[in-house]
Amino acid sequence: MPSTPDTPESDDAYGRLQRRLILATLIVSATAVPITALIFDPHTAGCLLVGALAGVFYLRLLARSVAKLGNGSKKVGKLQLLVPVVLVLAAAKLPQLELLPALIGFLLYKPALILQALVDR
Repeated sequence: MPSTPDTPESDDAYGRLQRRLILATLIVSATAVPITALIFDPHTAGCLLVGALAGVFYLRLLARSVAKLGNGSKKVGKLQLLVPVVLVLAAAKLPQLELLPALIGFLLYKPALILQALVDR
């Protein structure tokens, strides 16, 4: 019997997909941060790490928002949009946080999504 979007089987599959995406993002980040430390410096790698953690948090909030769709909610929440805004504001206010490495770190979830799509083929 094929599962419909509201069945526990589809919830389990979506939960597994969420965990795989977050794990893939953490793996990409865990690879990028040491490489950045070797090529540039530890400070830049730290900024990249802050951005990567913000990206994981963003991805988690987005996944939670998408999971609520169909359960009485008809649109995706906007709470996750605050994460990049707070990251940019923090980079503007904190002299030790560089904007460009932090934004690149934030966007590390994108290659993880692409890798996950290729693995799922």
